Parts: sequence; structure tokens; C-alpha cells
Amino acid sequence: MSYLSLQKIKISGVAACVPKTIEETTSFPLFSTIEAHNFIKTTGVERHRRANEAVCASDLCLSAAEAIINDLKWEKETIDCLVFVSQTPDYILPATSAILQERLGLSTNCYTLDISLGCSGWVYALSVISSLMSNGSMKRGLLLAGDTILKMASDKDKSSYPLFGDAGTATALEYTENGGNNMNFVFNTDGAGYQTIMIKDGGYRNLPSLNSFVPHIVSEGIERNDLHLVLEGMDVFAFGISQAPKSIRGLVEHFSIEIEDIDNFYFHQANLFMNEKIRKKLKISEEKVPYSLQDFGNTSCASIPLTMVIQKDKPLTNKKQTNIACGFGVGLSWASVYFETDKIVISELQEI
Repeated sequence: MSYLSLQKIKISGVAACVPKTIEETTSFPLFSTIEAHNFIKTTGVERHRRANEAVCASDLCLSAAEAIINDLKWEKETIDCLVFVSQTPDYILPATSAILQERLGLSTNCYTLDISLGCSGWVYALSVISSLMSNGSMKRGLLLAGDTILKMASDKDKSSYPLFGDAGTATALEYTENGGNNMNFVFNTDGAGYQTIMIKDGGYRNLPSLNSFVPHIVSEGIERNDLHLVLEGMDVFAFGISQAPKSIRGLVEHFSIEIEDIDNFYFHQANLFMNEKIRKKLKISEEKVPYSLQDFGNTSCASIPLTMVIQKDKPLTNKKQTNIACGFGVGLSWASVYFETDKIVISELQEI
């Protein structure tokens, strides 16, 4: 495990945006009534949001960013850095973060960076932007995390399409000269499992060709081509229930954190069965582990901040809280973070 500890950086607010289009799991055409029921019982996903062809992850993140900037009453010229984490950027090049700098009306002095990560992306990107800001030369920053993951998935693949959902988020951070606001991180990577969650073609290892578009029938109800997302479900499950608990245990042991004292645990929203296994392994009470799966599905790198935004009773806005977030998945990559919040701003959920 790799460890990182940072001080003097606080999360000031979080916002999220989802597409208006809702697709119900029970209406998925490849499911029988029984299959839909069993899928919901196992994954926890009753519905998800789908972006139309014209909407990108950057559009969802832009809407979330505008909301939190407005609610915090920040002047845009005071934002010093912007980090965009996504696996569905606008273009191969240029970097989407540069485009977002202009669209948001930020200063040309703004530092921008794209990060290509999925399930662990918010935690990794939080460590990057917080590190950039930790010496005080950058006072305010935006972490934008989002994916239109359904554009990667085949709508003829009943194993993955109903599981995922599209979303974009914005996390606002500030440097605090005298504040504690500890952030403690732990990171892991295992590239040997890179094929576990993968799109085979479309990059420069396997350039897209006519064959890339040829559909393959994998099994009944699963048809996709080599430009579609492949999710090896059993391998992902074994990885998640093994490594996520180890990551959190490693975090609390290394930094001498009492796990019983944590107010909120924000897990990447992989699926309900997996996440409940993780929760029970760690002996965490149900009320400390909120979910966004039911209404939004697995939203990739957006899942942790989206869960923070829609959490019942919004405890992050009411009082000081101690929190642990854990992201795990594609890469294979996983990471956990301990962070403190004190009556942060949570914007109303945006829709476009």
C-alpha cells in the first residue's frame, strides 16, 4: 500500500448533475419479470439515468460546477485549479479539463488536468488536487468527476447495461491556513487484472477497425462488439470483497483511526450485494453506509460524490463529520481516504 497524508485542505461543497432520462430496470427489454426482480435484488439498481447523444460527462460536470460555485458564492477568478477525472472525455485530444476551464469562465492562470480513472477515480483525483493545493499557492480548486458510462455499454448486454448510470459531479476544495482538516489516503494498483473491466478496441493498442463494430453473441441476452465495455462479473466481485475491506483496514491501522468513530462510509457504488459484503466484513452499521444505487446505478467515478449529495438528511451539511470513502474497480485500481467535513454546502441535484 502507498500512503499519503495532507493537512490544511477542506472540502467546502459538493454538487452533482444527472440526465433527465430515467430508464427502469423492470422495463429493460432483455429481462423477463423474474430476471428483472432478481437483478434488482442482487444489484440494488431499480433505475438509472441515461444521457442523450448530445450530452457528455463534461456537460454534467459543468452543470454541477456552476451550481456549487453559485451556492458557495465564489468569484470564478479565485479558482486556481481544475482536475477532471473521467473515462468518457469529449475528445482523444485536447484535454477536456482545458475545455471546461473556458466553458466555466475560469482564469487562464488556472491549472487544469485530466485523469483517466473510473471506480477509484474520485479518491485518486482528490489526492492529486489536494496535493497541488497543500502548500497554499493554490487557494481554491474544483474536482470534477463524471462519466457517461452507458455510452460504453451495449444495450443488448443484460449483464452490464442495466447496472450502470450516467452522472457528473463537482467537489469544491479550499486551502485553510490554520485549519486541521486532515486527509489520509491509501492506494493500490494491480495491472495484472486490466482485462477484468475493459474495452478491447478503440485505443492505440487495438485501433478501431470494421471488425470492431461486428457484434458477438456471448450468451443469451449478452451481445456486444469490441468497442463495448466488458465486465467480468465474478472476477470483479472477488476483487471487490477482498481488496476494499483490506484497503479500509490498512487506512485505519496506518493512521491510527478508530473505525467505530467514523460517521459516514462512502463506498463506490459497485452493486448492492458486493457492497453489503464489504460492509459486513468491516462490521459497519447500515446507517453509516448510504447508497445511490437504487435510483442512479453504478455511476463510475461519480458514485462517491453523488452519494454524498443525495444522502438522506444530508448530515454533511448539519455538523462536523468524519468520513471514509473507498473506490475500487477498473485498472485494477483501488484507494481509500479519511477526510473531515464541517457543515459543507451540498447543492440541489441538477438535471439536464
